[in-house]
Amino acid sequence: MPRHLEATIEAFPIAGTFTISRGSKTEADVIVCTISEDGVSGRGECVPYRRYGETMDGVMADILAVSKAIEGGLTRNELQSAMKPGAARNAVDCALWDLEAKQSGRSVAASIGATGQDPIVTAFTLSLSDAVAMGADAKKNRERPLLKIKLGTPDDESRLRAVRDSAPDARIIVDANEGWTEDNIERHLAIAAELNISLIEQPLPAGKDEMLSRIKRLVPICADESVHSTADLASLRDRYDAVNIKLDKTGGLTEALVMKAEAQRLGFQIMVGCMVGTSLAMAPAVLLAQDTDYADLDGPLLLARDRPGGLRYEGSLVYPPLPELWG
Repeated sequence: MPRHLEATIEAFPIAGTFTISRGSKTEADVIVCTISEDGVSGRGECVPYRRYGETMDGVMADILAVSKAIEGGLTRNELQSAMKPGAARNAVDCALWDLEAKQSGRSVAASIGATGQDPIVTAFTLSLSDAVAMGADAKKNRERPLLKIKLGTPDDESRLRAVRDSAPDARIIVDANEGWTEDNIERHLAIAAELNISLIEQPLPAGKDEMLSRIKRLVPICADESVHSTADLASLRDRYDAVNIKLDKTGGLTEALVMKAEAQRLGFQIMVGCMVGTSLAMAPAVLLAQDTDYADLDGPLLLARDRPGGLRYEGSLVYPPLPELWG
């Protein structure tokens, strides 16, 4: 039976509202690519991101544009040059990984050397709100070992202090989502250092972050919007201490593995992150994150419901995927 590719749009309600400095959403819209051959199917999930100019229709069109090539036998390695990095390639790339695993009987974990089956700690994200609401949210989650808080306003001091007061023992990552400025970043860094914040993600806008090479980084700084692929890494070494690898940015697990190895060689700390999606999107990222410094793979925990047969979460622990889900 020849290969067949199809792509579908699915929507999953978010538990409440997810808010960052650029806006709010109440639903996670995802695209699932399924590649079938000889009675076996592989799946990959992606989340188009408007910050990078992606739309649901555009990503669907990009996936369907390679359907004939995939059905003609295009390999995963050939896919890297046939499609640009981004959400569309991620869905196809991960579907091919899953298909290969199911056809060969060899798991993706075994293929990439991520053979440990121990769970990893994921950050749990607190949405951007006022200081009182964020403090209350932090109090509800104060037993979690790693919290990630969404900031990025002109004055985040009250929010930082409220969260730290409510969760005194948690490690905290701050994600400013490009929302700080050259006028307030040094003040925010000083407050973050005082409060023992572990990491600050993308404080300044991508392309306008040169100041990070000139100021004292009192807390390690992680690139997110400033880094997409392996080629970006070398130019960021003077500005960032860590990089956030997301499959929807790299365009799949294949490029993410190359990027991770190069980032480790260059001495970056590594976070493996996610968009707000289901366990199908998290599954390959959980394997990628096995030996990294930070995992931010709480997408399903932010949903009102995950897809059936999703990942096993126990508090802030997430377990590697079972073959029935992916890989």
